[in-house]
Amino acid sequence: MAGRNWIPVRGAQGRHSRQAHADMPEGTYEREISKEGFFGPAAFLHHPRPPTGWTTFEGPLRPRAFDLNALNAAEPSPWAAGVVLHNPAVEIRFWKLSEAMPALARNADGDQLLFVHQGQGDLFCDYGRLAYRAGDYLYLPRGTMWRLAPTSPTAVLMIQATNSHFGLPDKGLLGGHALFDPAMLETPAMDEAFRTHQALEGPVRVQIKKRGEVSTVTFPYNPLDAVGWHGDLAPVRLNVADLRPVSSHRYHLPPSVHTTFVSDRFVVCTFAPRPFETDPGALKVPFFHNNDDFDEVLFYHAGDFFSRDHIEAGMMTFHPSGFTHGPHPKALKNMLAQPKPATDEYAVMIDTRDPLDVGEAAATVENPAYVDSWKAP
Repeated sequence: MAGRNWIPVRGAQGRHSRQAHADMPEGTYEREISKEGFFGPAAFLHHPRPPTGWTTFEGPLRPRAFDLNALNAAEPSPWAAGVVLHNPAVEIRFWKLSEAMPALARNADGDQLLFVHQGQGDLFCDYGRLAYRAGDYLYLPRGTMWRLAPTSPTAVLMIQATNSHFGLPDKGLLGGHALFDPAMLETPAMDEAFRTHQALEGPVRVQIKKRGEVSTVTFPYNPLDAVGWHGDLAPVRLNVADLRPVSSHRYHLPPSVHTTFVSDRFVVCTFAPRPFETDPGALKVPFFHNNDDFDEVLFYHAGDFFSRDHIEAGMMTFHPSGFTHGPHPKALKNMLAQPKPATDEYAVMIDTRDPLDVGEAAATVENPAYVDSWKAP
């Protein structure tokens, strides 16, 4: 994170714990206020009531939820999929596809990350073929020509690093093989299936997106005709089942430890099954926090989402920066004791430095009652 000489405060008042997220004063709920996500200075306040116990919440800052399952019918082009959330640094779309794309796609606006929520099939691109299945991240460098050919109906969360790139997080003290070994990143193969695809006769159209607009270039042949490649830039595949989350039995770690990909102005994190904390005094649900530097987005892929009520796979929640948020009331009964030993959820989190705008498509599938889900039952 950005280095700076923070104002040097060291203080404490009243009833408080000495260790964050553990051994809170009896009958209190901890709330974290922090800088730079969870990397900068932080204060931990202890409240006698959950800090999200509002009776009404009005205005554009309210937390929002979208059922992306109902967002769109199957579209032949990724650029026809509706925009869910966006700002100058990131664009998020949700795309459904039931048959092979009739045209190739190329994103000239930035690197593309495809998260396969449902389905399986093949990705054909300049570099060869990658089979895909549910739970795969498919990273496509900016300018790559590509086409999906599903063998079952496919739903994809598309994340664009606008005018920028994706990279891997700095794993620091954990070492380079933590979370996932880079050897797990699979690159395309120029195999027999790819050569069969290359033999498809023209004309072939390429739909190129630049500055949000699509240009179409038609070739009399299939332009995925490379016979070889070498270098250190290529699409890669990573499945969420290959992730090995960092966990601690004595301390509830912040969501930033699950960072999977980074860009200039946002990060992509993955929540995968992991053991609950076993220390009696440690929090076992996400802590209430004011993350006032980042908008927070969660896409729910699979499993039982232990910190959220009435949330199912294919839904997305959006918490703008600027207000306290945390677990739903029903989750708080398990704040210090969970009925099972581990989570079984898979979810994709996108944290953006710059405020996000809601796209027209998402507004059509919003659950307006989501803001009321924090009310005590």
